[in-house]
Amino acid sequence: MAVLLFGGTSEGRILAEWLADQGYAPTVCVATEYGAVLLPQRSGLTVHTGRMERQEMTALMQEKPFTCVVDATHPYAVAVTENIKAAAEAAGVPYYRLIRRSDGEDLCHKAEDMATAAMMLQKMPGNVLLTTGSKELHHFAVPGLVERCYPRVLPTMDSLERCLTLGFPPAHVICMQGPFSRELNQAMLLQFHIQTLVTKNSGGYGGFREKADAAAACGCALLVVERPRQEAGLDLDECKELLRRKQA
Repeated sequence: MAVLLFGGTSEGRILAEWLADQGYAPTVCVATEYGAVLLPQRSGLTVHTGRMERQEMTALMQEKPFTCVVDATHPYAVAVTENIKAAAEAAGVPYYRLIRRSDGEDLCHKAEDMATAAMMLQKMPGNVLLTTGSKELHHFAVPGLVERCYPRVLPTMDSLERCLTLGFPPAHVICMQGPFSRELNQAMLLQFHIQTLVTKNSGGYGGFREKADAAAACGCALLVVERPRQEAGLDLDECKELLRRKQA
């Protein structure tokens, strides 16, 4: 059984490893070389690196008889998911969405999107730890706010250059690869005198609980940017069970 997996998340990497160990000969698509480096080294695992448009995805799906397509991209990558789903439909290949279960009903502050979060922060005092990634940092690059922000981004040149180009102070840019424990999050909050931690509602595998617990321990406000929409799909265990049944 051949599975085409679109990765980009921690659970996507776990599923890729499991698929290879089960002999499912997965082809894993990642957008960047950095994403490829993070994948497990397994026999039978093929890696496709590079961003693709919808037509390119369809062509890839038609290259070999894939049993199904599993979309394990980030829950906030809405446009990518729409392209994968449309490409699978065009190629006639079954599509399954691997989702993260949301975590944290006890959120302190909620924002519907990054722009709203930035507006809320302008009315909140003190230093801010941004753990929302580098793609939408421009929302926070405004006078009076950018000077107080500490963006935590992946350790790549693209991420660092983006932070500096947007005007974040060099001494405030934290380039690290997760996952981050509660203790490490807490140490950063204390080190930089953070009063507000900003995060996406990324669920268990996205490290949400560790960030929320650290904020609570330090007495920091927690500002959570909600997901673009509630998705239907399968969590990691459900996806594994589905693929087992297909193999049987």
